[in-house]
Amino acid sequence: MIVATTKYIFVTGGVTSSLGKGIIASSLAKLLQARGYKVTIQKLDPYINVDPGTLNPYEHGECYVTEDGAETDLDLGHYERFLNSPTSQANNVTTGRIYQSVINKERRGDYLGKTVQIIPHITDEIKKYVKFLGSKRKFDVVISEIGGTVGDIESLPFIEAVRQLKWEMGSDALFIHLTLVPYLSASGELKTKPTQHSVKALLENGVQPDVLVLRTEHTLSPGLKEKVALFCNVNKEAVIESIDVSTIYEVPIKMKEEKLDEIVLKKLGLPLGVAPDLKQWNEFLLRFKNPKKEVKIALIGKYVELHDAYKSICEALIHSGAANECRVKIEWIHSEKINEENIERKVKDCDGIIIAPGFGHRGIEGKIVAAKYARINNVPFFGICLGMQIAVIEFARNVLKFSDADSTEMNESTKHPVIDLMEEQKEITDKGGTMRLGAYACQLKKDSKVYNAYGKPKIMERHRHRYEFNDTYLKNFEDAGMKAVGVNPETKLVEVVEIPNHPWFVGVQFHPEYSSTVLQPHPLFVAFIKAVLEHSK
Repeated sequence: MIVATTKYIFVTGGVTSSLGKGIIASSLAKLLQARGYKVTIQKLDPYINVDPGTLNPYEHGECYVTEDGAETDLDLGHYERFLNSPTSQANNVTTGRIYQSVINKERRGDYLGKTVQIIPHITDEIKKYVKFLGSKRKFDVVISEIGGTVGDIESLPFIEAVRQLKWEMGSDALFIHLTLVPYLSASGELKTKPTQHSVKALLENGVQPDVLVLRTEHTLSPGLKEKVALFCNVNKEAVIESIDVSTIYEVPIKMKEEKLDEIVLKKLGLPLGVAPDLKQWNEFLLRFKNPKKEVKIALIGKYVELHDAYKSICEALIHSGAANECRVKIEWIHSEKINEENIERKVKDCDGIIIAPGFGHRGIEGKIVAAKYARINNVPFFGICLGMQIAVIEFARNVLKFSDADSTEMNESTKHPVIDLMEEQKEITDKGGTMRLGAYACQLKKDSKVYNAYGKPKIMERHRHRYEFNDTYLKNFEDAGMKAVGVNPETKLVEVVEIPNHPWFVGVQFHPEYSSTVLQPHPLFVAFIKAVLEHSK
Protein backbone atom coordinates (compact mmCIF):
# COMPACT_ATOMS: atom_id res chain seq x y z
CA MET A 1 0.00 0.00 0.00
CA ILE A 2 1.47 3.37 -1.07
CA VAL A 3 0.30 6.45 0.83
CA ALA A 4 1.45 9.86 -0.42
CA THR A 5 1.51 11.53 3.00
CA THR A 6 1.22 10.18 6.53
CA LYS A 7 -2.31 10.38 7.92
CA TYR A 8 -2.95 11.27 11.56
CA ILE A 9 -5.80 10.10 13.77
CA PHE A 10 -6.41 11.70 17.17
CA VAL A 11 -8.38 9.76 19.78
CA THR A 12 -9.96 11.74 22.61
CA GLY A 13 -12.20 10.69 25.47
CA GLY A 14 -15.07 12.21 27.37
CA VAL A 15 -17.46 11.68 30.30
CA THR A 16 -15.12 9.46 32.32
CA SER A 17 -11.61 8.03 32.24
CA SER A 18 -10.84 4.32 31.70
CA LEU A 19 -13.38 3.96 28.88
CA GLY A 20 -10.82 2.15 26.76
CA LYS A 21 -9.31 4.71 24.37
CA GLY A 22 -6.18 2.59 24.19
CA ILE A 23 -8.13 -0.53 23.24
CA ILE A 24 -10.17 1.32 20.59
CA ALA A 25 -6.97 2.86 19.17
CA SER A 26 -5.28 -0.57 19.19
CA SER A 27 -8.29 -2.25 17.56
CA LEU A 28 -8.49 0.34 14.79
CA ALA A 29 -4.74 0.06 14.24
CA LYS A 30 -5.05 -3.74 14.05
CA LEU A 31 -7.74 -3.48 11.37
CA LEU A 32 -5.78 -0.92 9.32
CA GLN A 33 -2.68 -3.09 9.62
CA ALA A 34 -4.69 -6.10 8.42
CA ARG A 35 -5.71 -4.04 5.37
CA GLY A 36 -2.07 -3.53 4.44
CA TYR A 37 -1.23 -0.20 6.07
CA LYS A 38 1.82 0.50 8.24
CA VAL A 39 0.42 1.83 11.50
CA THR A 40 1.75 2.95 14.88
CA ILE A 41 0.09 4.38 17.99
CA GLN A 42 1.29 7.14 20.29
CA LYS A 43 0.15 8.03 23.83
CA LEU A 44 0.03 11.71 24.81
CA ASP A 45 -0.12 11.81 28.61
CA PRO A 46 -1.09 15.06 30.38
CA TYR A 47 0.70 14.44 33.69
CA ILE A 48 3.83 16.43 34.55
CA ASN A 49 6.02 13.45 35.43
CA VAL A 50 8.61 13.05 32.67
CA ASP A 51 7.71 9.34 32.42
CA PRO A 52 5.94 6.72 34.59
CA GLY A 53 9.27 5.31 35.83
CA THR A 54 9.12 7.10 39.18
CA LEU A 55 5.36 6.70 39.66
CA ASN A 56 3.98 4.35 42.29
CA PRO A 57 2.01 1.53 40.60
CA TYR A 58 -0.98 2.51 42.78
CA GLU A 59 -0.92 5.84 40.92
CA HIS A 60 -0.45 4.63 37.38
CA GLY A 61 -0.49 0.85 37.16
CA GLU A 62 2.34 -0.95 35.40
CA CYS A 63 5.35 0.89 34.00
CA TYR A 64 5.86 -0.62 30.55
CA VAL A 65 9.38 -0.72 29.04
CA THR A 66 10.15 -0.54 25.31
CA GLU A 67 13.05 -2.20 23.52
CA ASP A 68 14.95 1.09 23.34
CA GLY A 69 14.70 1.53 27.12
CA ALA A 70 11.83 3.99 27.53
CA GLU A 71 9.67 3.73 30.66
CA THR A 72 6.17 4.31 29.34
CA ASP A 73 2.44 4.12 29.93
CA LEU A 74 0.88 0.65 30.12
CA ASP A 75 -1.22 1.40 27.03
CA LEU A 76 1.92 0.90 24.93
CA GLY A 77 1.75 -2.71 26.04
CA HIS A 78 -1.71 -2.94 24.46
CA TYR A 79 -0.40 -1.34 21.28
CA GLU A 80 2.36 -3.95 20.98
CA ARG A 81 0.13 -6.89 21.93
CA PHE A 82 -2.42 -5.96 19.24
CA LEU A 83 -0.02 -4.91 16.46
CA ASN A 84 2.71 -7.48 17.17
CA SER A 85 5.32 -4.77 16.53
CA PRO A 86 7.57 -2.83 18.93
CA THR A 87 7.04 0.73 20.10
CA SER A 88 9.75 3.19 21.18
CA GLN A 89 10.53 6.31 23.21
CA ALA A 90 8.67 8.35 20.59
CA ASN A 91 5.40 6.50 21.24
CA ASN A 92 4.86 8.02 24.70
CA VAL A 93 4.95 11.76 25.34
CA THR A 94 4.10 13.43 28.66
CA THR A 95 3.53 17.06 29.62
CA GLY A 96 6.66 16.78 31.73
CA ARG A 97 8.73 15.76 28.74
CA ILE A 98 7.30 18.61 26.65
CA TYR A 99 7.98 21.23 29.32
CA GLN A 100 11.44 19.82 30.01
CA SER A 101 12.32 20.15 26.33
CA VAL A 102 10.94 23.71 26.06
CA ILE A 103 12.70 24.86 29.25
CA ASN A 104 16.00 23.38 28.04
CA LYS A 105 15.62 25.33 24.79
CA GLU A 106 14.85 28.52 26.69
CA ARG A 107 17.94 28.05 28.89
CA ARG A 108 20.11 27.59 25.78
CA GLY A 109 18.71 30.78 24.28
CA ASP A 110 16.97 29.07 21.37
CA TYR A 111 14.00 31.47 21.64
CA LEU A 112 16.26 34.56 21.39
CA GLY A 113 14.87 36.18 24.52
CA LYS A 114 11.19 35.91 23.57
CA THR A 115 8.58 35.33 26.24
CA VAL A 116 7.99 31.57 26.35
CA GLN A 117 4.26 30.75 26.41
CA ILE A 118 1.82 27.83 26.17
CA ILE A 119 0.93 29.02 22.66
CA PRO A 120 2.96 28.78 20.50
CA HIS A 121 5.95 27.23 22.29
CA ILE A 122 4.37 24.37 24.24
CA THR A 123 1.86 23.56 21.49
CA ASP A 124 4.60 23.69 18.83
CA GLU A 125 6.67 21.21 20.86
CA ILE A 126 3.66 18.87 21.15
CA LYS A 127 3.10 19.13 17.39
CA LYS A 128 6.76 18.31 16.75
CA TYR A 129 6.51 15.13 18.85
CA VAL A 130 3.22 14.11 17.20
CA LYS A 131 4.62 14.52 13.69
CA PHE A 132 7.97 12.87 14.48
CA LEU A 133 6.66 9.30 14.00
CA GLY A 134 5.38 10.14 10.53
CA SER A 135 8.29 12.39 9.53
CA LYS A 136 10.55 9.59 8.27
CA ARG A 137 7.70 7.98 6.31
CA LYS A 138 7.97 4.70 8.19
CA PHE A 139 4.22 4.74 8.82
CA ASP A 140 1.16 5.37 6.68
CA VAL A 141 -1.04 6.15 9.67
CA VAL A 142 -0.11 7.50 13.11
CA ILE A 143 -2.79 7.22 15.80
CA SER A 144 -2.36 9.56 18.78
CA GLU A 145 -4.32 8.78 21.93
CA ILE A 146 -4.74 11.76 24.27
CA GLY A 147 -4.88 10.69 27.90
CA GLY A 148 -7.54 11.85 30.34
CA THR A 149 -10.86 13.38 29.33
CA VAL A 150 -11.92 16.50 27.45
CA GLY A 151 -12.30 19.35 29.92
CA ASP A 152 -9.32 18.36 32.07
CA ILE A 153 -7.15 21.43 32.63
CA GLU A 154 -3.92 19.50 32.09
CA SER A 155 -4.98 18.15 28.68
CA LEU A 156 -5.87 21.55 27.19
CA PRO A 157 -2.43 22.16 25.56
CA PHE A 158 -2.66 18.77 23.83
CA ILE A 159 -6.19 19.45 22.57
CA GLU A 160 -5.09 22.86 21.28
CA ALA A 161 -2.02 21.37 19.58
CA VAL A 162 -4.00 18.71 17.74
CA ARG A 163 -6.66 21.30 16.83
CA GLN A 164 -3.90 23.27 15.12
CA LEU A 165 -2.63 20.13 13.41
CA LYS A 166 -6.07 19.35 12.04
CA TRP A 167 -6.29 22.91 10.70
CA GLU A 168 -2.86 22.56 9.06
CA MET A 169 -3.37 19.03 7.69
CA GLY A 170 -6.99 19.21 6.55
CA SER A 171 -8.13 15.83 5.19
CA ASP A 172 -4.89 14.17 6.32
CA ALA A 173 -6.09 14.29 9.95
CA LEU A 174 -9.15 12.94 11.69
CA PHE A 175 -10.70 13.02 15.19
CA ILE A 176 -12.28 10.05 16.96
CA HIS A 177 -14.07 10.82 20.23
CA LEU A 178 -14.92 8.04 22.70
CA THR A 179 -17.72 8.64 25.19
CA LEU A 180 -20.02 6.74 27.53
CA VAL A 181 -23.72 6.11 27.02
CA PRO A 182 -24.82 5.14 30.53
CA TYR A 183 -27.80 2.89 31.24
CA LEU A 184 -30.13 4.03 34.03
CA SER A 185 -31.71 0.89 35.46
CA ALA A 186 -34.34 2.86 37.36
CA SER A 187 -35.87 4.13 34.12
CA GLY A 188 -34.56 1.37 31.86
CA GLU A 189 -33.05 3.92 29.48
CA LEU A 190 -29.76 4.63 27.76
CA LYS A 191 -28.85 8.30 28.15
CA THR A 192 -27.09 10.33 25.44
CA LYS A 193 -26.83 13.62 27.33
CA PRO A 194 -23.32 12.90 28.73
CA THR A 195 -22.11 12.35 25.15
CA GLN A 196 -23.74 15.58 23.99
CA HIS A 197 -22.05 17.55 26.80
CA SER A 198 -18.72 15.89 26.08
CA VAL A 199 -18.85 16.81 22.40
CA LYS A 200 -19.94 20.33 23.35
CA ALA A 201 -16.81 20.65 25.54
CA LEU A 202 -14.71 19.44 22.60
CA LEU A 203 -16.37 21.96 20.27
CA GLU A 204 -15.62 24.75 22.76
CA ASN A 205 -11.96 23.86 22.25
CA GLY A 206 -12.35 24.16 18.49
CA VAL A 207 -12.43 20.43 17.72
CA GLN A 208 -15.22 18.75 15.75
CA PRO A 209 -15.11 14.94 16.04
CA ASP A 210 -15.33 13.05 12.73
CA VAL A 211 -16.23 9.72 14.36
CA LEU A 212 -17.98 9.01 17.66
CA VAL A 213 -17.42 5.71 19.46
CA LEU A 214 -20.06 5.11 22.11
CA ARG A 215 -19.13 2.79 24.97
CA THR A 216 -22.24 0.99 26.20
CA GLU A 217 -23.50 -1.99 28.20
CA HIS A 218 -26.55 -2.40 25.95
CA THR A 219 -27.13 -2.42 22.20
CA LEU A 220 -27.78 1.02 20.76
CA SER A 221 -30.89 1.44 18.64
CA PRO A 222 -30.69 3.11 15.20
CA GLY A 223 -32.84 5.93 16.60
CA LEU A 224 -30.39 6.60 19.40
CA LYS A 225 -27.47 6.67 16.98
CA GLU A 226 -29.36 9.12 14.74
CA LYS A 227 -30.09 11.34 17.74
CA VAL A 228 -26.41 11.44 18.72
CA ALA A 229 -25.38 12.13 15.11
CA LEU A 230 -27.85 15.03 14.87
CA PHE A 231 -26.82 16.69 18.13
CA CYS A 232 -23.08 16.18 17.59
CA ASN A 233 -22.71 17.12 13.90
CA VAL A 234 -21.50 13.64 12.93
CA ASN A 235 -22.67 11.42 10.05
CA LYS A 236 -24.93 8.71 11.47
CA GLU A 237 -22.78 5.93 9.93
CA ALA A 238 -19.83 7.43 11.85
CA VAL A 239 -21.55 6.81 15.20
CA ILE A 240 -19.99 3.53 16.33
CA GLU A 241 -21.23 1.20 19.06
CA SER A 242 -18.60 -0.24 21.40
CA ILE A 243 -20.51 -2.71 23.54
CA ASP A 244 -18.97 -4.44 26.56
CA VAL A 245 -17.31 -7.75 25.67
CA SER A 246 -15.83 -10.63 27.68
CA THR A 247 -12.23 -9.87 26.60
CA ILE A 248 -10.45 -6.85 25.12
CA TYR A 249 -9.32 -9.09 22.26
CA GLU A 250 -12.89 -9.19 20.92
CA VAL A 251 -12.91 -5.44 20.35
CA PRO A 252 -11.20 -5.54 16.90
CA ILE A 253 -13.86 -8.02 15.75
CA LYS A 254 -16.64 -5.73 17.03
CA MET A 255 -15.05 -2.69 15.40
CA LYS A 256 -14.81 -4.58 12.11
CA GLU A 257 -18.53 -5.41 12.38
CA GLU A 258 -19.21 -1.70 12.99
CA LYS A 259 -17.01 -0.85 9.94
CA LEU A 260 -14.87 1.59 11.93
CA ASP A 261 -11.85 0.95 9.71
CA GLU A 262 -13.83 1.50 6.51
CA ILE A 263 -15.32 4.77 7.79
CA VAL A 264 -11.91 6.06 8.85
CA LEU A 265 -10.24 5.16 5.54
CA LYS A 266 -13.00 6.84 3.53
CA LYS A 267 -12.75 10.01 5.61
CA LEU A 268 -8.97 10.06 5.15
CA GLY A 269 -9.32 9.50 1.39
CA LEU A 270 -7.46 6.18 1.50
CA PRO A 271 -8.33 3.01 -0.46
CA LEU A 272 -9.86 0.19 1.58
CA GLY A 273 -7.08 -2.18 0.56
CA VAL A 274 -7.48 -5.90 1.10
CA ALA A 275 -10.22 -7.22 3.37
CA PRO A 276 -8.77 -7.69 6.88
CA ASP A 277 -7.48 -11.23 7.39
CA LEU A 278 -8.13 -11.94 11.07
CA LYS A 279 -7.91 -15.73 10.80
CA GLN A 280 -5.10 -16.09 13.37
CA TRP A 281 -6.81 -13.59 15.66
CA ASN A 282 -10.07 -15.55 15.52
CA GLU A 283 -8.21 -18.81 16.12
CA PHE A 284 -6.73 -17.28 19.28
CA LEU A 285 -10.20 -16.19 20.42
CA LEU A 286 -11.58 -19.65 19.71
CA ARG A 287 -8.90 -21.29 21.89
CA PHE A 288 -9.34 -18.65 24.57
CA LYS A 289 -13.11 -19.06 24.76
CA ASN A 290 -13.14 -22.86 24.50
CA PRO A 291 -10.41 -24.13 26.83
CA LYS A 292 -10.02 -27.88 27.28
CA LYS A 293 -8.45 -27.53 30.74
CA GLU A 294 -8.04 -25.00 33.53
CA VAL A 295 -5.12 -24.17 35.82
CA LYS A 296 -4.75 -21.77 38.71
CA ILE A 297 -1.60 -19.69 39.11
CA ALA A 298 -0.67 -17.91 42.35
CA LEU A 299 0.57 -14.43 41.43
CA ILE A 300 2.47 -13.15 44.44
CA GLY A 301 3.28 -9.45 44.75
CA LYS A 302 2.76 -6.38 46.89
CA TYR A 303 0.39 -4.49 44.57
CA VAL A 304 -2.16 -7.26 44.03
CA GLU A 305 -5.08 -5.00 44.97
CA LEU A 306 -4.41 -3.20 41.69
CA HIS A 307 -4.32 -5.76 38.90
CA ASP A 308 -3.06 -3.15 36.40
CA ALA A 309 0.26 -3.16 38.29
CA TYR A 310 0.88 -6.57 36.69
CA LYS A 311 -1.00 -5.96 33.43
CA SER A 312 1.59 -7.48 31.06
CA ILE A 313 1.92 -10.64 33.18
CA CYS A 314 -1.87 -11.08 33.17
CA GLU A 315 -2.00 -10.70 29.39
CA ALA A 316 0.99 -13.03 28.87
CA LEU A 317 -0.86 -15.67 30.90
CA ILE A 318 -3.91 -15.22 28.67
CA HIS A 319 -1.77 -15.63 25.52
CA SER A 320 0.11 -18.67 26.85
CA GLY A 321 -3.07 -20.22 28.21
CA ALA A 322 -4.71 -20.04 24.78
CA ALA A 323 -1.56 -21.51 23.21
CA ASN A 324 -1.94 -24.48 25.58
CA GLU A 325 -5.73 -24.63 25.08
CA CYS A 326 -6.36 -23.95 28.73
CA ARG A 327 -7.85 -21.22 30.88
CA VAL A 328 -5.45 -19.63 33.35
CA LYS A 329 -7.06 -18.37 36.53
CA ILE A 330 -5.00 -16.05 38.70
CA GLU A 331 -5.04 -16.31 42.48
CA TRP A 332 -3.92 -12.88 43.69
CA ILE A 333 -1.84 -13.25 46.88
CA HIS A 334 -0.40 -10.30 48.79
CA SER A 335 3.19 -11.08 49.76
CA GLU A 336 2.87 -9.20 53.07
CA LYS A 337 0.22 -11.69 54.17
CA ILE A 338 2.33 -14.82 53.61
CA ASN A 339 4.31 -16.63 56.32
CA GLU A 340 5.59 -20.14 57.07
CA GLU A 341 2.37 -21.01 58.92
CA ASN A 342 -0.13 -20.07 56.19
CA ILE A 343 1.73 -20.58 52.90
CA GLU A 344 0.34 -24.08 52.30
CA ARG A 345 -3.21 -22.90 52.90
CA LYS A 346 -2.67 -19.88 50.63
CA VAL A 347 -1.39 -21.83 47.62
CA LYS A 348 -2.74 -25.37 48.13
CA ASP A 349 -5.29 -25.00 45.29
CA CYS A 350 -2.74 -23.46 42.91
CA ASP A 351 -0.95 -25.38 40.16
CA GLY A 352 1.96 -22.95 39.78
CA ILE A 353 3.54 -19.91 41.41
CA ILE A 354 4.76 -16.65 39.90
CA ILE A 355 6.69 -14.14 41.99
CA ALA A 356 6.19 -10.77 40.37
CA PRO A 357 8.63 -7.89 39.82
CA GLY A 358 8.88 -5.02 42.28
CA PHE A 359 11.14 -2.81 44.35
CA GLY A 360 11.80 -2.23 48.05
CA HIS A 361 11.71 -4.36 51.17
CA ARG A 362 7.93 -4.51 51.75
CA GLY A 363 6.60 -8.06 51.43
CA ILE A 364 10.02 -9.59 50.69
CA GLU A 365 9.94 -12.22 53.45
CA GLY A 366 6.58 -13.49 52.24
CA LYS A 367 7.96 -13.90 48.73
CA ILE A 368 10.94 -15.84 50.10
CA VAL A 369 8.56 -18.19 51.94
CA ALA A 370 6.62 -18.74 48.68
CA ALA A 371 9.81 -19.50 46.71
CA LYS A 372 10.88 -22.01 49.36
CA TYR A 373 7.48 -23.71 49.24
CA ALA A 374 7.63 -24.02 45.43
CA ARG A 375 11.18 -25.39 45.52
CA ILE A 376 10.60 -27.98 48.26
CA ASN A 377 7.19 -29.14 47.05
CA ASN A 378 8.08 -29.31 43.32
CA VAL A 379 5.46 -26.71 42.40
CA PRO A 380 6.23 -25.12 38.98
CA PHE A 381 7.80 -21.75 39.74
CA PHE A 382 8.49 -18.64 37.65
CA GLY A 383 10.38 -15.72 39.19
CA ILE A 384 10.48 -12.48 37.19
CA CYS A 385 13.11 -9.76 37.87
CA LEU A 386 12.82 -9.34 41.66
CA GLY A 387 11.17 -12.79 41.57
CA MET A 388 14.45 -14.29 40.34
CA GLN A 389 16.38 -12.42 43.03
CA ILE A 390 13.98 -13.79 45.68
CA ALA A 391 14.63 -17.34 44.43
CA VAL A 392 18.39 -16.74 44.73
CA ILE A 393 18.10 -15.32 48.28
CA GLU A 394 15.88 -18.23 49.40
CA PHE A 395 18.29 -20.81 47.96
CA ALA A 396 21.25 -19.11 49.64
CA ARG A 397 19.53 -19.08 53.02
CA ASN A 398 18.04 -22.56 53.04
CA VAL A 399 20.33 -24.64 50.81
CA LEU A 400 23.70 -22.89 51.07
CA LYS A 401 22.95 -22.15 54.77
CA PHE A 402 23.92 -18.47 54.51
CA SER A 403 21.25 -17.56 57.03
CA ASP A 404 21.59 -13.78 56.58
CA ALA A 405 21.83 -13.89 52.76
CA ASP A 406 20.02 -10.94 51.21
CA SER A 407 20.01 -8.26 48.57
CA THR A 408 21.81 -5.04 49.41
CA GLU A 409 18.60 -3.31 48.30
CA MET A 410 16.95 -4.68 51.46
CA ASN A 411 19.98 -5.00 53.77
CA GLU A 412 23.14 -3.06 52.95
CA SER A 413 25.09 -4.67 55.80
CA THR A 414 24.36 -8.33 54.96
CA LYS A 415 27.43 -10.59 55.17
CA HIS A 416 26.23 -12.54 52.13
CA PRO A 417 25.05 -10.07 49.45
CA VAL A 418 23.99 -12.69 46.90
CA ILE A 419 22.13 -9.88 45.10
CA ASP A 420 24.07 -6.62 44.84
CA LEU A 421 23.84 -3.19 43.24
CA MET A 422 25.20 -3.22 39.68
CA GLU A 423 28.62 -1.59 39.39
CA GLU A 424 27.44 1.06 36.93
CA GLN A 425 24.58 2.01 39.30
CA LYS A 426 26.78 2.84 42.31
CA GLU A 427 27.42 6.48 41.37
CA ILE A 428 23.82 7.20 40.32
CA THR A 429 21.66 9.38 42.58
CA ASP A 430 18.78 10.44 40.28
CA LYS A 431 15.89 7.99 40.17
CA GLY A 432 14.22 8.72 36.82
CA GLY A 433 15.33 6.77 33.75
CA THR A 434 18.59 5.59 35.32
CA MET A 435 18.02 1.85 35.74
CA ARG A 436 19.31 -0.81 33.36
CA LEU A 437 16.55 -0.37 30.81
CA GLY A 438 15.65 -1.86 27.45
CA ALA A 439 16.61 -4.94 25.44
CA TYR A 440 19.87 -6.78 26.09
CA ALA A 441 21.31 -10.01 24.72
CA CYS A 442 21.38 -13.23 26.71
CA GLN A 443 23.26 -16.45 25.84
CA LEU A 444 21.43 -19.63 26.89
CA LYS A 445 22.99 -22.94 27.85
CA LYS A 446 21.84 -25.96 25.88
CA ASP A 447 19.89 -28.73 27.61
CA SER A 448 18.25 -26.17 29.91
CA LYS A 449 14.48 -25.72 30.20
CA VAL A 450 14.84 -22.12 29.07
CA TYR A 451 16.84 -23.09 25.97
CA ASN A 452 14.22 -25.70 25.11
CA ALA A 453 11.49 -23.07 25.47
CA TYR A 454 13.13 -20.57 23.13
CA GLY A 455 14.63 -23.13 20.77
CA LYS A 456 17.69 -20.96 20.13
CA PRO A 457 20.94 -20.11 21.96
CA LYS A 458 20.77 -16.29 21.90
CA ILE A 459 17.81 -14.10 22.85
CA MET A 460 17.04 -10.40 23.39
CA GLU A 461 14.86 -9.42 26.35
CA ARG A 462 13.86 -6.19 28.11
CA HIS A 463 15.16 -5.18 31.53
CA ARG A 464 14.28 -2.78 34.31
CA HIS A 465 16.49 -3.20 37.38
CA ARG A 466 19.42 -1.86 39.41
CA TYR A 467 20.49 -5.01 41.28
CA GLU A 468 22.04 -8.20 39.94
CA PHE A 469 23.12 -11.70 40.86
CA ASN A 470 26.48 -11.47 42.66
CA ASP A 471 28.66 -13.87 40.66
CA THR A 472 31.14 -14.11 43.56
CA TYR A 473 28.74 -16.81 44.77
CA LEU A 474 28.16 -18.47 41.39
CA LYS A 475 30.19 -21.63 42.15
CA ASN A 476 28.38 -22.09 45.49
CA PHE A 477 25.01 -22.02 43.75
CA GLU A 478 25.99 -24.27 40.85
CA ASP A 479 27.59 -26.87 43.11
CA ALA A 480 24.41 -26.97 45.22
CA GLY A 481 22.06 -27.41 42.24
CA MET A 482 20.93 -23.95 41.09
CA LYS A 483 22.42 -23.34 37.64
CA ALA A 484 23.07 -20.10 35.77
CA VAL A 485 21.69 -21.05 32.35
CA GLY A 486 21.46 -17.57 30.82
CA VAL A 487 24.27 -14.99 30.82
CA ASN A 488 24.79 -11.64 29.11
CA PRO A 489 27.61 -12.32 26.61
CA GLU A 490 29.32 -8.94 27.21
CA THR A 491 28.94 -8.22 30.93
CA LYS A 492 28.65 -11.87 32.07
CA LEU A 493 25.65 -10.78 34.16
CA VAL A 494 23.58 -13.81 35.19
CA GLU A 495 20.18 -13.39 33.53
CA VAL A 496 18.56 -16.80 34.13
CA VAL A 497 18.77 -19.34 36.94
CA GLU A 498 17.21 -22.79 36.95
CA ILE A 499 17.01 -25.88 39.15
CA PRO A 500 17.37 -28.79 36.68
CA ASN A 501 15.96 -31.54 38.94
CA HIS A 502 12.76 -29.59 39.61
CA PRO A 503 9.63 -29.93 37.36
CA TRP A 504 10.01 -26.24 36.37
CA PHE A 505 11.87 -23.77 38.56
CA VAL A 506 13.06 -20.78 36.54
CA GLY A 507 14.05 -17.25 37.51
CA VAL A 508 14.76 -14.53 34.94
CA GLN A 509 16.28 -11.09 35.57
CA PHE A 510 14.48 -9.67 32.53
CA HIS A 511 10.78 -9.05 31.84
CA PRO A 512 9.49 -11.61 29.30
CA GLU A 513 5.91 -10.41 29.84
CA TYR A 514 6.62 -7.17 27.96
CA SER A 515 7.13 -8.96 24.64
CA SER A 516 4.24 -11.43 24.72
CA THR A 517 1.63 -10.72 22.04
CA VAL A 518 -1.60 -12.31 20.84
CA LEU A 519 0.01 -13.78 17.73
CA GLN A 520 3.36 -14.56 19.40
CA PRO A 521 2.83 -15.71 22.99
CA HIS A 522 6.08 -15.53 24.92
CA PRO A 523 7.88 -18.92 24.82
CA LEU A 524 8.74 -18.85 28.55
CA PHE A 525 5.13 -18.31 29.58
CA VAL A 526 4.00 -21.01 27.13
CA ALA A 527 6.59 -23.43 28.56
CA PHE A 528 5.63 -22.52 32.13
CA ILE A 529 1.92 -23.19 31.55
CA LYS A 530 2.77 -26.43 29.72
CA ALA A 531 4.85 -27.55 32.73
CA VAL A 532 2.00 -26.57 35.07
CA LEU A 533 -0.42 -28.69 33.02
CA GLU A 534 1.91 -31.68 33.01
CA HIS A 535 2.56 -31.39 36.74
CA SER A 536 -1.13 -30.94 37.61
CA LYS A 537 -1.92 -34.34 36.06
